[in-house]
Amino acid sequence: MKHLLTLLALATLATPALAQTNPGTTQNPNRIDGYGAPVSPSVPTNRATDETTIDIIGGYYQQDGSHGAVEGGRGTQQLTDVPPAIIVNVPLDTVSRLTANVGADFYASASTDRIDFALSTPSSHDVRYHGDFGYSREHKYTGTIWGVGAGVSKEYDYFSTNVAASFAKTSRDGNRQLSLAGQVFFDRVTLIMPLELRKGYSPGSTTGKGDYGSDQRQTYNLTATYSQVLTKRLQAAVSTELVSQNGLLSTPFHRVYFRDNPVANTAPTLGGDFSTRFPTAARVENLPRSRFKYPVSLRLNYYATDLVQVRGFYRFYNDNFGIRAHTFEVELPVKVTQFFAVYPFYRYHTQTAATYFAPFAQHSVSDEFYTSDYDLAAFSANKIGLGLRYSPVYGITRFRVPGQDAQGRPHVMRLKSFDLRYANYQQTGTSIYSPADRPDLKANIVSFDLGFAL
Repeated sequence: MKHLLTLLALATLATPALAQTNPGTTQNPNRIDGYGAPVSPSVPTNRATDETTIDIIGGYYQQDGSHGAVEGGRGTQQLTDVPPAIIVNVPLDTVSRLTANVGADFYASASTDRIDFALSTPSSHDVRYHGDFGYSREHKYTGTIWGVGAGVSKEYDYFSTNVAASFAKTSRDGNRQLSLAGQVFFDRVTLIMPLELRKGYSPGSTTGKGDYGSDQRQTYNLTATYSQVLTKRLQAAVSTELVSQNGLLSTPFHRVYFRDNPVANTAPTLGGDFSTRFPTAARVENLPRSRFKYPVSLRLNYYATDLVQVRGFYRFYNDNFGIRAHTFEVELPVKVTQFFAVYPFYRYHTQTAATYFAPFAQHSVSDEFYTSDYDLAAFSANKIGLGLRYSPVYGITRFRVPGQDAQGRPHVMRLKSFDLRYANYQQTGTSIYSPADRPDLKANIVSFDLGFAL
């Protein structure tokens, strides 16, 4: 689960999401945190509001690094994920519509396979299923739109439900808009601990399910955004995304090793693809059960010419774990032809470490809280990529589907647009760590979006 959260943060470009733990999956502009539940009433861009739209989204994500949290801040971070999803937006009448986002994440994680020291066990691969549903209604005379939504997701050690609501009001001249959105997650986590730390473990054993329990977590998100058309070519938006979390915030299968633990390590001695056994025992990661995040961001869109647009983004992030982060992003959509556009993009992110983080075997047993999860380390990251979009006025192709409209004519589905996007992501550590302890995560992401209309 933890690896998926990292993956999703990378995929959505929503840093400092690496320092966050919001569940979510494929990109979806309808969700307040950038992916997932359709709390916003907006429809995909360049689509008529009276059309039923269907977006088929897919991709491939691959990452690797040498600081897996399962082995205490060392070992592989290898992970692959295939996250297909379908987003459907259905108008019920001229003012209301339903939205659904249903999909799955098929992932394989070499790191989580180290929980029980048995390669190719069920922990090495899994599927996360998710579904989010929303309803919105527009009051055109007052310029307001409100929406509600709910969702659920499930994987082998994790079950989450959420409810959401949103409200937006646009000025009469259409130049200003204030939008508010709130979302609450209720999560239940199965406490799958490292093999040698489970109750009833026999020293040297390489098997054993153990006595799993469970714990809870609640997450409250509130987003407020004010957008303004400043000039004919320049638009700006200021937003804040307040997040409060309570409950289990540590990951039960993350090990932490200590420089001064007198207890011997009873984990089995293994070679091959595993890290060398450390002589003294690990403990399960321990973090406070309350966290508050308060980022603010500024987004600017400048229409330089009819063919070129500049999109800029800056975000400041802070939380009570001690992480402070800055994120800069620029995207440059260019119309090559009337229907074909390319959009190179670049994002830079830098963050300080959480108060409770230390690299492998550098914590003391006297520490109250401790983690060696490199999502909470100090690092900088660069992400660079290129997107392509093809969207002819009359669509790419069309075909009949079952059913008829109100006039008795057969339904015709149109493939209206195709988007393809690639990004490369690389972390670099700071000089406060030794060269061997510096973050080195690298990732490649390919995604696509087939946009249909009915």
